[in-house]
Amino acid sequence: MTTAPAPATARTATASAPSLTSVFVRLKLSLLKNGLKQSGGRTAAYVTSIVLSVLFAAGMILGFLLLRGHTDAAVVTVLLTGVIALSWAVMPLFVPSGDETLDPSRLVMLPLRPQPLVRALLTASLVGVGPVLTLCLAVGAALALAHGAAGVVVAVLAVPLVVVVCVALSRAVAAANVRLLSSRKGRDLAVLSGLVIAVGMQLVNFGAQRLGRAGGVSSLEPAAQAVGWLPPASAISAIDAAGDGDYAVAAAKLLLSAVAVVLLVQWWQRSLVRLMVEPDGSTIGAASDAGAKDASSSSGRLGRLLPGGRTGTVMERSLRYIWRDPKTKAAWVTSLAIGLIVPIFNALQGTGSIYFACFASGMLGMLMYNQFGQDTSAFWMVMQTLATKADAYAELRARALALLVVTVPYTAVVTTVTAGILGQWDRLPGGLGVAYAVLGAMMAIGAVASARFPYSIPQEGYKNVAPGQGGIAWISIFGGMLAAVVLSAPVLGLMIFLHVADHQSQLWTLLPLGVLYGALMTWAGLKLAAPRVAKRLPEILAAVSKG
Repeated sequence: MTTAPAPATARTATASAPSLTSVFVRLKLSLLKNGLKQSGGRTAAYVTSIVLSVLFAAGMILGFLLLRGHTDAAVVTVLLTGVIALSWAVMPLFVPSGDETLDPSRLVMLPLRPQPLVRALLTASLVGVGPVLTLCLAVGAALALAHGAAGVVVAVLAVPLVVVVCVALSRAVAAANVRLLSSRKGRDLAVLSGLVIAVGMQLVNFGAQRLGRAGGVSSLEPAAQAVGWLPPASAISAIDAAGDGDYAVAAAKLLLSAVAVVLLVQWWQRSLVRLMVEPDGSTIGAASDAGAKDASSSSGRLGRLLPGGRTGTVMERSLRYIWRDPKTKAAWVTSLAIGLIVPIFNALQGTGSIYFACFASGMLGMLMYNQFGQDTSAFWMVMQTLATKADAYAELRARALALLVVTVPYTAVVTTVTAGILGQWDRLPGGLGVAYAVLGAMMAIGAVASARFPYSIPQEGYKNVAPGQGGIAWISIFGGMLAAVVLSAPVLGLMIFLHVADHQSQLWTLLPLGVLYGALMTWAGLKLAAPRVAKRLPEILAAVSKG
C-alpha cells in the first residue's frame, strides 16, 4: 500500500520557511523602524545618539591609533575593554527597558525551542548602536596592539569575541533578573541610574588625580595584568601576547573568552527556560502574610516614635514616601550621596574645606522644594484637610520636621567626617553652624516655592517634571538656590569676617548662631508659605495633577 505524497503547497511552505534567526533580526529592525515613526522627538533622539556614537567611536579609534607602539598601549586597551564589559553587565540592571523589543517574557506563549531561541536572540541583539560602538572600540584596541602576522590573526578572532561576550553577558544578566527588573525594586534601580553615573564620574575624577600623582598609566600595569585574564579583556590581551611571541598565552586567553561565551549562553538559556516554564509565584501566598505583618509591626513601630495628631500622621506619610515611592527615594538617595561625595572626595584630594559640608545641607534642603508635587493627583485628599491657615501651617511644619529628622544628624555626620579627614577639628563648630544656617534658608525658600511654584512629578518614566512645567521647575530650584544664598548672607558674612580678621578662635560662635538663625528662617518660611497654600489649593492641585 503506497502512501499518498504530501501536497505540493505543504512541501513548498516547509522548504521556504525562513529560519528563526532571520525572523528575529527582521523583527528587531521592523520594531526599531516603527518605533522611530511614533514621534519626531524619538527620531531626533535616535539620530542624535547615532551621530554622537559615530563621533565618539571615531575619536576612540584615532586615540587607539596614536597609542600604537606606545609602551602603555596594552594597559590602556585591556583596562578599557574591561570597563566596557562591566558597563554591558550593569546596564540591564539600571536601564531595564533599554531594549524592550527583545523582552523574553513576551515570548512565553510561543512554541519555541530553547537553543534556536537563544541563537536567534543573540544574533538579533547584535543589531543596534551599542554593539556597533563596541565593535568599533574593539577594532581600535586591536589596531593599537596587533603586530606581526600572528597578532593580526589573533586580532581577527579577538574582535568578534569581545562583542559577542559583551552582548551575551548583558542578555544573560537581563534574563536572570527579568522578574526583579519588572518589579518595583527594578524600577527603583532604573531611577537610580543617574546616581550611579554621578558617583562613577566622581570616582573617575578621583582616580585620575590619584593616577597623576602615582606616576602615570604605568602604575596600572598590575591591574591590567589581572584584568587581562578576565573575558573579554583576555581576548584583547591575547593580541599583545601573540605580537610578543607568547603563542601559548595568547591561545589560552582566547580560549578563556570562547569558554566565557559558551558559559554565558548556557546561563542565558537556563534562565529563559526557567522564565518560560515556571510560574511566578514568588508573591502568592506570602503577600497577605507579609502585608499583615507590615501593618501590624512596622507601621505601629514607626507611629510610636512620632508625635501624635496631624504632625505625626503627616511625618509618617512623608517618611513612607521616601521608602516606597521610586521618584522620592531616588531624590533622597541622590541628595544623600552627592552631599557626602563632594566634601569627602575634595577632602581626600587635599583641596577641600570644612565648609564644603554645606553641600550636604544644601542638597537635602532642596528636597523641601515642591513638597506637594510628590503627592500628584492624590493631593486632593490632603486638600480636604486644609480648611484654615493653621491647617496649612501644620501640614508644612510636619513635612519640614520629617525632612529635618534625617537632614540634621546627616549634616552633622558629614561635617564631622570632613573635619576628621582634613584634621580641622577646631573649625568643626563653625562649619556645622554655617551648614545649619544654609539648611534653614533652604527650608524657608523651599516652603515658599512649594506654595508658589508647584509642579507635577510623573510616576512613570525617567522625567521628573511633567511636560510644559520645565520652566516652573527651573525657576523654583535655581531661583530658590540664589535666594537661599542671600538669606544665608549674615552667617556667611560673619564667617568670612572671622577668617579675614584672624579671629579664628571665635569660630565656635557660628554654631549657636547658625542653629538659631536656621531655625528662625525655617519658622519664618513656614509662616510666610502657609497663607499662600491655603489660598492656592485649587491651583496647586491642578499643577501637581498634570503628570
